[in-house]
Amino acid sequence: MKKINISMEQKNLWHLATYGVIILLIVILGIVPLYFKNAYHVTENKKLEYQIKEQKELGPIYTTLLNNMKSKNSYVLPNPEKTTMPRSEAGKFRDDFQMIAKRAGLKIASFTPDFNTSAGTSTSFLHNVVLKGDFAGFRKILIGLGEVPYLDRIEEISIQQGADLMEFRMKIWIAIK
Repeated sequence: MKKINISMEQKNLWHLATYGVIILLIVILGIVPLYFKNAYHVTENKKLEYQIKEQKELGPIYTTLLNNMKSKNSYVLPNPEKTTMPRSEAGKFRDDFQMIAKRAGLKIASFTPDFNTSAGTSTSFLHNVVLKGDFAGFRKILIGLGEVPYLDRIEEISIQQGADLMEFRMKIWIAIK
């Protein structure tokens, strides 16, 4: 084969180099960033497609949960209007408390009224109570005490784990007039 001899003028060589640099700049500054931007949008589209698919799959479960929430009664804790009890009827609290403890499934180990707190012009009467049972029952008894309109406050609660049952000690104040 014969060697091809290309002879160019220096002016044409500079034009060729200039055009090559311009094409290279267009590729580096225009096409490459456009490629990366396009790749970013492709990954974002894939994420959105996955989220749409997830929403379509979870949509029926969400509507089922909403329907279940609407059909069930909402759990509202009792909050009666606070009243006071006449001093002569303060013993009624023992009966009310026994009924609440029975509903909660707890056994009353001790129910001791503190008569020193009801003396004079005191507006509260203290009862020291010891209960035995499980923690779920204790929760129920607290809800039941929330229903008592003349309950002033629960001052102290002490919980101890026994061998088979838990022991709950409470200081309960009732409002008297």
